Amino acid sequence: MYMKKIALFIALAVAGAACRQTSEKKTEIAVRDTTITVENSFTELFIDTTALASYITKHSLGDSLNAKLRSFYNHRNYQYAWFFPDGVAEFVPIFQSLRNDYIHYSGDSTLYNPSLDKTIDSLSQLKKISPNNALVVDAELALTEQFFRYTDLAYSGDHKINTQELNWFIPRRKLNPEVFLDSLLKNKGQNVASYEPVNRHYNLLKQKVLQYYTLTKNGEPDTVATTKKFREGDRDTLLVALKNRLHLLGDLPEPDSTPAFDSTLTNAVRHFQQRVGQKQTGVTGPAFFKELNVPVTSRIRQMLINMERIRWMPAAPPTDYILVNIPEFTLHAYEDGKLSFDMVVVVGSEANSTVIFSGTLNQIVFSPYWNVPTSILKKEVLPGIKKNPNYLARHNMEWNGGSVRQKPGKSNSLGLVKFLFPNSYSIYFHDTPSKSLFKESQRAFSHGCIRLAEPKKMAEWLLRRDSTWTNEKITEAMNAGKEKYVRLRGKNEVPVFIGYFTSWVDQHGNLQFRKDVYGHDRKMEERLFGPAEMPVAQAVTR
Repeated sequence: MYMKKIALFIALAVAGAACRQTSEKKTEIAVRDTTITVENSFTELFIDTTALASYITKHSLGDSLNAKLRSFYNHRNYQYAWFFPDGVAEFVPIFQSLRNDYIHYSGDSTLYNPSLDKTIDSLSQLKKISPNNALVVDAELALTEQFFRYTDLAYSGDHKINTQELNWFIPRRKLNPEVFLDSLLKNKGQNVASYEPVNRHYNLLKQKVLQYYTLTKNGEPDTVATTKKFREGDRDTLLVALKNRLHLLGDLPEPDSTPAFDSTLTNAVRHFQQRVGQKQTGVTGPAFFKELNVPVTSRIRQMLINMERIRWMPAAPPTDYILVNIPEFTLHAYEDGKLSFDMVVVVGSEANSTVIFSGTLNQIVFSPYWNVPTSILKKEVLPGIKKNPNYLARHNMEWNGGSVRQKPGKSNSLGLVKFLFPNSYSIYFHDTPSKSLFKESQRAFSHGCIRLAEPKKMAEWLLRRDSTWTNEKITEAMNAGKEKYVRLRGKNEVPVFIGYFTSWVDQHGNLQFRKDVYGHDRKMEERLFGPAEMPVAQAVTR
């Protein structure tokens, strides 16, 4: 029972094509390309059209899979994909390896087809392939069917999940498995990662999941039974258990059975603290041990949940873009697809959570007014005015029709500049006079908008291609006390993704974990796994 739930988490069950959301569009069947002949084909082998029809009927393929196979072979004018006249194509074992990796890390065995693998092993011994050999025909079509099932499972995400129900409003990435298969054939199975239809962070996290599975092959590893405060120079037998745990998790490079807290252990503690978003003090304590002792099986589940989210994301664009990861409290700015800089941010509190969505940053507003939201007007401003008639003047505010706004200036709640990416959630980036909050390790304090620790740096980066916007001019505009809008156009507009990832692999290859600040992981876990009947690692290995 639980094994089935694990499979459902990673992807749609094979028989579930009919259970997909009704909004899913039917796959259109391509027109047959009769310009392809034996002389200009990929291979000299061609399939009889009736063989495909018979195969589809025999295996009762659903409409979607039926259409994908017909479309694929129509595009090829029914030439073989997986076989050449002199034998099995060299990329067949590469695909089998991809499939086997998926089965291993997901625990979903629905793709496993021992009879097909046995047939391929047998055909691999042949030095000449006949296109009319029934075994060859069946293996060809079965490999293509399995490939499309694999891409749907491994890259599309669970179709039964309503992402908006989980407060995720970034549009799901659209997948074209036929393009992926064509690329696999064209490149002879080489450099798969360069055209694999998934965000590159997916595979990085997948490798960590596989590593963590090996940690649980003999059961859940021992934790450290203490919450004591240890620092460099201390000696205690408990430090041996601490070193074992840190070495197991990859933070302590070499095993060490001595009970001494030395500089190497200090660095290991700091390394772990960095990976879980704690201040890097190099000193242990209750908060440190709470994170250190999270069961490995729970971390695996956390990674699987985030792999599901990554499947929803579009591939990282090769252009400029901005990604804000809410649980990390960090903004990442990319230039031409490469990380340019990171910036500490403050996001919405749990009660005023920042929405997960995407947009396009196209306006900078220097010396902005702050139009007080209706909710804050009712809860804070109007009661303040009743208590103190000078409330508006004291807060540099003024009436603006039937609403209240705060005038530009250093005390303005938006600081000296804001950055707009128009959306229906009234969320944007902005400066803030409350600089002290950026020093906190957990930074969920705002009413929903995202406060930037270095707003001037953001303005400089966005305007770097416009020579008229010098450093001095930007400083002047921020402090002018007069609102000024600057429109970004064309390639200067920047895509923005507000995401939610509690586990990922950073640019240094370090596995990162963060707290589930809004409880989104908990909701995902309930929908994907259901009630836990046994540890996830135990279920996966069965």
